Amino acid sequence: MLGYIVAGALMGPFGFSGLFSSKDASSILHFAEFGVVLLLFLIGLELRPTRLWAMRSAIANLGVGQVVVTGLVLALVGVALGVDWRAALFAGLALALSSTAFALQVMEENGELSTRHGRAGFAVLLFQDMAAIPLIAIAPLFAVTAATSSIGGMDFLAAAKAIAVIAAVVGIGYLFLDHVIRLVALTKVREAMTAMALLTIVTMAVVMQSAGLSASLGAFIAGALLSESSYRHQLEADIQPFEGLLLGLFFTAIGMSLNLTLLMSQWKLVLALTFSLVLIKSLVLYGLGVWNGLGQRPSRRLGLSLSQGGEFAFVLFTAGVAAGVLDKNVAAILALVVTLSMVATPLLLIFDRAVLGDGKTALAAFDTIPENDGHVIIAGFGRYGQIAARILRGKKIPFTALDISAEQVELVRKFGSKAFFGDASRSDILEAAQIDKARAFILAIDDVDASLRTAEIVTGNWPHVPVFARARNRRHFHQLMDLGVKNVQRESFLSALDTTRQVLAGLGYSGREAERTVATFRAHDERRLTEDYKHYTDLEKMQVKARDDAATLEQLFADDMAEQSKVKAPAA
Repeated sequence: MLGYIVAGALMGPFGFSGLFSSKDASSILHFAEFGVVLLLFLIGLELRPTRLWAMRSAIANLGVGQVVVTGLVLALVGVALGVDWRAALFAGLALALSSTAFALQVMEENGELSTRHGRAGFAVLLFQDMAAIPLIAIAPLFAVTAATSSIGGMDFLAAAKAIAVIAAVVGIGYLFLDHVIRLVALTKVREAMTAMALLTIVTMAVVMQSAGLSASLGAFIAGALLSESSYRHQLEADIQPFEGLLLGLFFTAIGMSLNLTLLMSQWKLVLALTFSLVLIKSLVLYGLGVWNGLGQRPSRRLGLSLSQGGEFAFVLFTAGVAAGVLDKNVAAILALVVTLSMVATPLLLIFDRAVLGDGKTALAAFDTIPENDGHVIIAGFGRYGQIAARILRGKKIPFTALDISAEQVELVRKFGSKAFFGDASRSDILEAAQIDKARAFILAIDDVDASLRTAEIVTGNWPHVPVFARARNRRHFHQLMDLGVKNVQRESFLSALDTTRQVLAGLGYSGREAERTVATFRAHDERRLTEDYKHYTDLEKMQVKARDDAATLEQLFADDMAEQSKVKAPAA
């Protein structure tokens, strides 16, 4: 991202080459803003209710605290400089938002995304992206120059119209959007799915813009409405290349729009504001990190990684000028501040590492794990893993439980269970858990992709350790078999069998008959599961076998009943 900005500054009207005029830079920026629109769509796709619920603690404690505290402090700075309180509050909240694209890229390059403070940073960025949406929508409420339908300069009519349009779009999208995409998916033409995804985003963006709202808001709503869709991953894969390309162009256009003349004439003010922004955001995030138990070094890295202004600040500044919230000159100076804060972020992180050391050993990506020998490792400490742990504890078999969710680890500790924070799909963390000395490895991770990564690492590096795995479904079962895992249990299979046995008994079947029926089905299903392994990647063949299976199973039950009748006949 830094390279894009520098390249844009060199090519722009204020750079050395002057390849592009101010009008060209403005046109490119306007076009490249679609990259931000696509970014919002992808963020919306990630906002599944289950994921939000799992991150609720970090989002509430860190995300809300950072935006509110930083926004208010920056607003006070603005008021002290003579800016109207409404404009100062709007600008303060806009500057409180960090760059999701920039911060995630920086943390990924430094290998910090999987650390505790990296996940905390992701939670903060997630909340900031959500906070940007209502800020864009309610920009008219901060208007200083609104002419009509306003009370104290706040345009309530425009805000009410915005809320009504959002509600209508959400309602219509919720009822029809997923169904329309399902119809397109039935064509099995990948280009049609890509075109449908782009059409959905553009349509939402145009609807929002026609109502005087941000195109980014429409894209975010579209993504959020499809977050639970079965086509979510396909849509994400189709859109991501466009998003990466246009987002790169967006940052290049920002560099081209960098007003070096204004920077030279107002350099003292711009540098002072940039220094204040970076310092205030870093200190607020550092304080919140320490308060939430991250430790001093991780909290400092968190603060520096998210100390910059964000891409949504540019969108908000544009919306603020259009709504009469910000003066054009003020918005131009603030845009310079945001750009320079982005430039400063990687430099500050490099300086921090150079002065205070690499920090890779101190920036723990997992909890300190005690020495063990002849123990069992449980990867994933949700409901499935906890049941295994309770039995092992009862038999006094030592175990080490790992879970990637710090919130889950903290929760189970409150109820007397001991688990350790760590990503079991990383070989260094498994080594810290002394996997080479383990008697068994229980793979109870809920996420299929993470489960497969972990199985591949364990079977590839420690083949002598037997793996007992939990499979989400039949395909997951077969994928684990591909990796050499022999002991696999489908997570809901046995409980579903037991429930069905109880249902049959409740319907009047004898206990013996219910047991026999369930046993017959289990034997048939497990046999078929093994037979399907060689065909599981052939979707059409699997569909044919599934249809044939119903008739085969029906015949099995009929044969079993006939056999039972023959056995009972002599006794009669």
